[in-house]
Amino acid sequence: MNLFDHQADHQLQREAPLAARMRPRSFDEFVGQDHLVGPGRVLRKSIEADQIPSIVLWGPPGSGKTTLAYLVATITKSHFSPVSAVGSGVAELRKIAAEAQENLGMHGRRTILFIDEIHRFNKAQQDVVLPHIESGTLILIGATTENPSFEVISPLLSRARVFTLNALTDNQVEAIISHAVQDDERGLGAKNP
Repeated sequence: MNLFDHQADHQLQREAPLAARMRPRSFDEFVGQDHLVGPGRVLRKSIEADQIPSIVLWGPPGSGKTTLAYLVATITKSHFSPVSAVGSGVAELRKIAAEAQENLGMHGRRTILFIDEIHRFNKAQQDVVLPHIESGTLILIGATTENPSFEVISPLLSRARVFTLNALTDNQVEAIISHAVQDDERGLGAKNP
């Protein structure tokens, strides 16, 4: 990365929406879902040990599914390949799987495939990733607002653990807003007198 790339990256970060800029960088900044990622909880321990299995995160909008997936990307040493089921297709999934196989074979580095809104993928699209999850080439993190028992194919679901996220409480939302208003670096703190 040269100086111009660094400046462009820094500018993009400053211009990103507030929610993207304030995305937690550690479990200390993550609000809610203590039943999953509180100290000593199994999901948090597996993330911190870089031993995450394939998982499906199921919860209402705004509960932290995508944020949790990006936190996994920050904490683990695995390569992170995010896709949105809204705009991705079979060709992109096959490309990611081929790159994952190369990363694993040449560098011993695992790949986490994050599929946001996995319920929007049809059966054929979900079938494409199945053999790569079975072989261990890919670790799946799927995020959905829909019941995975009805929206994720059974073979894929049987190879993943489903974690249910709860809606944030009013107090938790208030804490997130307060942090964003006070944060000078990423939030709105520098704009307040």
